[in-house]
Amino acid sequence: MPRRTPARLDQCPFLKPFAGQAANAPPIWLMRQAGRYLPEYREVRAKAGTFLDLCYNPALAAEVTLQPINRYGFDAAILFSDILIVPHALGQHVDFKEGEGPVLEPINSVEGLSRLDTSKTVDKFGSIYETVARVRDRLPTQTALIGFCGAPWTVATYVVGGKGSPDQAAARLFAYRDPEAFSRLIDTLTATSIEYLSGQILAGADVVQIFDSWAGSLPVDQLERWVTAPTRQIVNALNARHPNVPIIGFPRAAGVHVPHYIDETGVDGIGIDATMPIPELKERIADLGVVLQGNLDPLLLVTGGAAMEARIREILAETAGAPFVFNLGHGIVPQTPPSHVARLVDIVREGRVA
Repeated sequence: MPRRTPARLDQCPFLKPFAGQAANAPPIWLMRQAGRYLPEYREVRAKAGTFLDLCYNPALAAEVTLQPINRYGFDAAILFSDILIVPHALGQHVDFKEGEGPVLEPINSVEGLSRLDTSKTVDKFGSIYETVARVRDRLPTQTALIGFCGAPWTVATYVVGGKGSPDQAAARLFAYRDPEAFSRLIDTLTATSIEYLSGQILAGADVVQIFDSWAGSLPVDQLERWVTAPTRQIVNALNARHPNVPIIGFPRAAGVHVPHYIDETGVDGIGIDATMPIPELKERIADLGVVLQGNLDPLLLVTGGAAMEARIREILAETAGAPFVFNLGHGIVPQTPPSHVARLVDIVREGRVA
């Protein structure tokens, strides 16, 4: 059974799967649909200053959020921002270095936790909420707006490690060596994420997504403690405040643990990475009333042509009869030809009646 009756259900095709309504073609949006693969984004990025300057500039952030909607007519826009806005707003030093990615001043001790101050978030979050409001005002009525945050575990891996890593070892070691201190960090990120997502909803977001990009690096007991439990807290809090707003979870690379994650967290939609077999997952969660979202390999979108088109049609066949949103298994990569994205949208919409 569907978990939600979204407020703008009659206006917005994207919301229909979350109410259990069938569509003749699934709605579509793509993770990182606003980004470096688009020439119009690169123009705005060049004049914005730093990456964080762009995130905190509501006029420019709204402009780049809308660019893929103007170009492709996706069924949903996703707020242009970054998962590291939360630790930055809490007072941690965050920088984005060209060719290197995010660099943070690591917090890997009890003493370091005192640098995170929830009273500091108001101004920075306020800029993000203004972006959400500007986008909502300019979006077509039929287009949904997705807000988001990074999940506490994934954000914590950057907070502790100071940068991205292939195995998230710094955060995993901190969690093993001092679980009480690490729990304090997770609790702070969880409470802050609840306020952050709630503010986005109040500003105009129709749906929110929780990105747990590094969920797959944890063994099952740690996954339960640092991924599933905090996500459940966020979902429960948002359900109490905004009962008709769908929540999508994306525990990337969680594999066989995904059904448990869905059941325990209460998310309304589940992002599926490119490694997850859709037919098997579809069968295992058939009674949970959850919307599937995914899962084209982003590198197939780079490749284009027959290989890409065959997999798109295979995904559509695999998800037939299930509540489904077409997306990638992760974000668009910078070398993606915009023409391939246009072709993807055309194929997904071949069966759609205007």
